Amino acid sequence: MEVVHERCCGLDIHKKLIVACSIVPGSGGQPRKQVRSFGTMSDDLQQLSDWLAEQGVTHVAMESTASYWKPVFNVLEESFELLLVNAQHLKAVPGRKTDVKDAEWIADLLRHGLLKASYVPDRQQRELRELVRYRTSLIQERTAAANRQQKVLEGANVKLASVASDVLGRSGREMLEALVAGRTDVAAMAELARGRLREKRATLERALAGRFGAHQRFLVAEILGHIDFLDETLERLSAEIAERERPFEVVLDRLDTIPGVGRRIAEIIVAEVGPDVQRFPSPGHLASWVGVCPGQNESAGKRHSGKTRQGNRWLRSALVEAASAATRTKTYLAAQCRRLTTRRGYKKAIVAVAHSIIRIVYHLLIDQHPYQDLGETYFDNRQREQVSRRLTRRLQRLGYRVQLEPLSSAV
Repeated sequence: MEVVHERCCGLDIHKKLIVACSIVPGSGGQPRKQVRSFGTMSDDLQQLSDWLAEQGVTHVAMESTASYWKPVFNVLEESFELLLVNAQHLKAVPGRKTDVKDAEWIADLLRHGLLKASYVPDRQQRELRELVRYRTSLIQERTAAANRQQKVLEGANVKLASVASDVLGRSGREMLEALVAGRTDVAAMAELARGRLREKRATLERALAGRFGAHQRFLVAEILGHIDFLDETLERLSAEIAERERPFEVVLDRLDTIPGVGRRIAEIIVAEVGPDVQRFPSPGHLASWVGVCPGQNESAGKRHSGKTRQGNRWLRSALVEAASAATRTKTYLAAQCRRLTTRRGYKKAIVAVAHSIIRIVYHLLIDQHPYQDLGETYFDNRQREQVSRRLTRRLQRLGYRVQLEPLSSAV
């Protein structure tokens, strides 16, 4: 088999141990293998780097094991050509299984060019990714805290959520603070309502007349404090993210023109994909990397399950959120969702809209122009005759005589 990299090394990485197997040319042109073990502390990783330099290694491959690969990558990325490989692509030979065998197997595959490197962005984008992903986790934690508070209120017979759409809004927050303070005058608490909520004061009095005990006052106060802490942290995080993404302001504004994609979703896209998508050969490759395209599973001329593959779960969830928001607009994406829902169901339709959004993102970043919507009547205009016949038949079955006359303003 052809040798692609003569001086290479495979790393089997664990939490406290790294097993390295180097393959370099030996006497007589025969490959010479050396195996050594290292710790995972910073000084141990520097010893690993020095040992690889002494061996004259040029290419290093490692398995993407949890987050244990990150310290190794940080130390070695400036001195060697690194390949971070998906664990599913490293099908170890069945039989005797040891760390040394795994390192040798990785080194052999790397030596013959049989490994495909995963996409690892530069250090600046990796730092931005950590900030954006942490913000997403905090938003999910805040949602969980709000749901936990709602359970406490339900247990206290306080039906505030049945009247106010936002329990944590200004009016709802003041009512909750009044309950925590021990106030029992529901009429006075209903007067705290603002805006259109004041029209529901009578219903608010009934909703606030619950059985709010001492332990529930304690729990609600603690949960509100936790939510306040999360809000402050999210505000600082958002400011830091905005500062780091300031060089990509033009890209963010361009992505913000896509229906359903707000500022936060645009920041997630830039953090996960980067402002340059030329590393992906086509929109389909990008959609496959994200994990929003149908899976390929065909055998003997029959297509089996088309379940989507696992991709970038952070970006995938953001795209699904954007797709859900886009379906509530009067745009092409909303029309696409309605068209697919009737045949495939809502969940598959949402994933298909997310697929369309990431393809739109690819073209906007490649062509560098703002989004131009095709319109919510795009599919109807594309098949005008078929749509007209179908709707005419439906009206005729209902007992109507139909005669169509085109308007002069019709397209």
